[in-house]
Amino acid sequence: MMIESWNPPLLHDYSKLSRLNSHDDGGANLSAKLMMEECEPPLIDLSCLKSKDERQKISCENAIAKASSEWGFFQVVNHGVSLELLRKMRREQMKLFKAPFQMKANCGILNNSYRWGNSTATCPNQFSWSEAFHIPLTKISEADCYGEFTTLREVMVEYAAAMQDLAKSLAGVLVRNLGQRDNLIKGICNESSCFLRLNHYPPCQISPEIFGLVPHTDSDFLTILHQDRVGGLQLMKDSKWVAVKPNQNALIVNIGDLFQAWSNDVYKSVEHKVMANGKMERFSIAYFLCPSYDSLIGSCKEPSIYRKFTFGEYRYQIQQDVKFIGHKVGLSRFRL
Repeated sequence: MMIESWNPPLLHDYSKLSRLNSHDDGGANLSAKLMMEECEPPLIDLSCLKSKDERQKISCENAIAKASSEWGFFQVVNHGVSLELLRKMRREQMKLFKAPFQMKANCGILNNSYRWGNSTATCPNQFSWSEAFHIPLTKISEADCYGEFTTLREVMVEYAAAMQDLAKSLAGVLVRNLGQRDNLIKGICNESSCFLRLNHYPPCQISPEIFGLVPHTDSDFLTILHQDRVGGLQLMKDSKWVAVKPNQNALIVNIGDLFQAWSNDVYKSVEHKVMANGKMERFSIAYFLCPSYDSLIGSCKEPSIYRKFTFGEYRYQIQQDVKFIGHKVGLSRFRL
């Protein structure tokens, strides 16, 4: 198998884990994965949020809340983010990941945020066949973060601002739906605490069972995902995994753990994953709406299902769980 110079040493790292864990989970499991059911999360036209017809606006807000409760995922069109901006961001992202691996890993670009695989993995099921840059929004405008990728800066600044506006608009809808002030979350989530993650999933010819990104829930309030036409995203629906059919015209929104805790389980943070593709590479960009680390997360109503915790405390607990047991435990540790 030819390994391009720009791809990280995923095969080397995965093979090392496989030698340490040589058991096989059997052909039945593989067959189930190959026969995955495909789904389309609710598709919502956000232009209705600006409608002069109050009934249309309310209907749209109700659809967002319903999808957040029943699916934890939904798709949005007419979202206000320029399609040309999305195309420009994708071109810059592809250019970035085609840089030599040694440059990405060692030259400190984008706040030295490059990562690949999973350094804490102890078995193949904890390994992600992907590479990424996970960048705080506070660093996006800094020219010295970009090195020779000078054209990326302007596009990324514009992209981050557009996603920030969209995320806060959606968060406002979800907060108002539960009878709270819509500036509640806007006040604690700003560029000092939010992130962009640029993902690249190289082709993986070893097995269709390998994760591009291991199963997880997001640790934020909500996430906005811009993915390409290559499939691979799967989510848990009705206690089974279903594949999300790619929609080039839509952005995907999913609820994070903090919104589930704040809403007292009204909104659902749903487990999801990405499966590697044997022939095609996949690109996606995720925007994470996060509060400051000292922000206290409590329920919007009593009696609360969860004890109050700060975002910093929650992140620390996740890091400890991953370090010592190999995976995130999440909200169950904070349930009363």
